[in-house]
Amino acid sequence: MRCGAFGDMVLMTPIIRELAARFGSPVDLVSSGSWTRPLLAGQPGVGDIHMLVSRRRPYLLSPDQWSVVRALRERGPGPTWFLDTEGIGRKILTRAGISAEWIVEADDHPRRGDEHLIDRLLRTIDTMPAALTTPPPPLERLALSGTALEVPAHARQDLAQWLTLRGLARRPLLLLQAGNKRTMRRGARQRTSNTKYWPEAHWAQVLRAMHARCPDHGLVLLGVPAEHDMNEAIRRLTPDLPVLNAAHELPIGRLIALLNHASALVSVDTGPAHAAAAVGLPMVVLFAVADPNLYRPRGAADAPVICVRPDPPGPLEGLAPEQVVTAFSQLVLRPFASIPPL
Repeated sequence: MRCGAFGDMVLMTPIIRELAARFGSPVDLVSSGSWTRPLLAGQPGVGDIHMLVSRRRPYLLSPDQWSVVRALRERGPGPTWFLDTEGIGRKILTRAGISAEWIVEADDHPRRGDEHLIDRLLRTIDTMPAALTTPPPPLERLALSGTALEVPAHARQDLAQWLTLRGLARRPLLLLQAGNKRTMRRGARQRTSNTKYWPEAHWAQVLRAMHARCPDHGLVLLGVPAEHDMNEAIRRLTPDLPVLNAAHELPIGRLIALLNHASALVSVDTGPAHAAAAVGLPMVVLFAVADPNLYRPRGAADAPVICVRPDPPGPLEGLAPEQVVTAFSQLVLRPFASIPPL
């Protein structure tokens, strides 16, 4: 059970792969969020996905919880890892008849020093439930320690059609992700509590540097619909550049395929950066308060990831755009492969 944001669920991919390989069967997942099913359904090792709308709402008022409990009861108890914090939603497993001896909890395995979240979760699943008297042997971990996402054929086809429609099928692309969940919460983007906000003028300066290095590349601003206005503010500062604001045009399947196709990404620390690492895209990632040692995007393909951060660490507004430009100039770009004609 893991109910996390987009990036959190990408970070689950090595955990799911390892458990599936160790037990020789797909891993069923209890989760939440509109992104989880399109992101993980059909990925290696993933079994049934049981979706919650809310873990905090009273059970009597939560048909989604009833449905999950009913499905888990029909499934029957088995080895279970509860990977959320503070016990939020834990009672759902109890209601489903999964007793404590079948459950391993992440809170019982606190982080060690600067341990990456993936390593902490891998260490957590090394602990087997007490009820499992003959656990399967551990696996060699070297090939399983990074995120990985497969791009299904239908997503590749959808991307090809979209790129053709946009006149980008034969043009290499550079991507930029300026928004994030915290930035798009209610209130001014520049509010003090929004430590991941970076001024639009800084993003525009980075776009100009990207274009100067790669003048033949198209520039695509990523995001969800709520990030469209922020992207437009950036695009208006670069009217002479080939910039596409795609915030209204990127369902998750198309986004993953686009990340798999592009040459590089510059991104704030947010979910699409983790997805980019999972498909091997070279990138520069802007960190604010969060420690890159704990949360840096980490893909199985060992793609180049350069993390930049204010010194001392703090709100992202303390990061000079020149530092990001320098990092991008050092990035080894992915070679371009054109989209075949439809």
